[in-house]
Amino acid sequence: MAGFWSVFLGGLLAFAGSGLALGAALGLTGLLILHFVANGATFVAVDAVWNVLNSFTLSAIPLFIILGEIMLRSGVSARIYSALSPVFMRVPGGLLHTNVAVCTLFGAVSGSSLSTAAAVGSVAYPEMTRRGYDRRTVVGSLAGGGTLGLLIPPSLSLLIFGALTETSIGQLFLAGLVPGLLFAAMFMVYIYLRCRITPSLAPAEAARPPGREILRGVLGLWPFLLLILSIMGSITLGFATPTEAAGIGVIATIIIGRLWGTLTLRALAEAVYAAIRLYGAIAFVVIGATILAQAVSLLGVPQAILETVRASDLGPLAVLAVVVLVYLVLGCFFDGLSLMIMTLPIVFPLLTGLGYDAIWLGVIITILIEIGQVTPPVGLNLSVLVSVTKNAVSLGEAAKATVPYWLILLAGVAILTALPALALFLPGALM
Repeated sequence: MAGFWSVFLGGLLAFAGSGLALGAALGLTGLLILHFVANGATFVAVDAVWNVLNSFTLSAIPLFIILGEIMLRSGVSARIYSALSPVFMRVPGGLLHTNVAVCTLFGAVSGSSLSTAAAVGSVAYPEMTRRGYDRRTVVGSLAGGGTLGLLIPPSLSLLIFGALTETSIGQLFLAGLVPGLLFAAMFMVYIYLRCRITPSLAPAEAARPPGREILRGVLGLWPFLLLILSIMGSITLGFATPTEAAGIGVIATIIIGRLWGTLTLRALAEAVYAAIRLYGAIAFVVIGATILAQAVSLLGVPQAILETVRASDLGPLAVLAVVVLVYLVLGCFFDGLSLMIMTLPIVFPLLTGLGYDAIWLGVIITILIEIGQVTPPVGLNLSVLVSVTKNAVSLGEAAKATVPYWLILLAGVAILTALPALALFLPGALM
């Protein structure tokens, strides 16, 4: 086992430290382990990569990415924002609540934290700064709300987790729903309390439109809500697999984006191109992580770690706390999906071997990589929103404004650990 750890750590440090792409660093490290530690068994890497790339389930990933990119470019986010803005006008925090609500809805189709933050931020930031809202507070709400795109189903994180661990994706999607809504509510409670204490962060809005107009605007969102229900309903009721539902969702999104939004042929081509680039980056990391996972599995490393943990008398909660700490530290240096793919070969068998439910674990790991999305220096949500503000808000200011949301997400891990039924109730009741 000493030989494995020497090659594993040495390879990762050497390849990743040289500036090599993460997927290449992971794959080359796996090949080194297979060649020098597993007696030249490099041939198994070919079969492992083929099986992953030939997976019907994983083919849903590019489809959901395309769906999110089309939404980003179709102008639908602007219509959703306009419809929900009057709802919160009389609540302390005003449009800050709208940011969270729209991120929650948009996350229900995009599956991506970055797409959610970019789409809502590009609409919300200019409007809110024009009305006199504090810039850093606006960015904080958008960064925190944007993380919901990774948890609210359909989620790319849960989809990849399910595909790589052979866990039911339908159950994972359902498990992410209640925690996602819980986080949205917790974000709104924080915004309410903060703006009650410091009203200058969110200036008083003009008189709210009549209730009839507000209701008409919300009901006007029916095409978008129908899209969400068609995707999640078909998966939950067993009418379609996640891949089939994603395919239907892409077609429906194109129609909605054209008839209800401002989607053009050029914007559609740009969305497909951006989705191809993003999927290529994800697939490259998946290939590298698959090779490394094959090496780790072949040598029985997870089982050896599990036996060591059991012999050390560390309880399941202590081990979970160590895993959470590792994710928090690594989240400073790796983007969320790459971090999850890289760590699953060891973390998943370790924690499930200690008795943790696989569905619950998928939600917990997704929350942990959400935290990484708002943790500098990598914190991709922060970088996207700094770009949206055209550097009017610095990365440091954005990170400071997002600290309360970071803490709320971390508190959510503790809540779900104490009350796992919050994530497991819906999957158990409906599937």
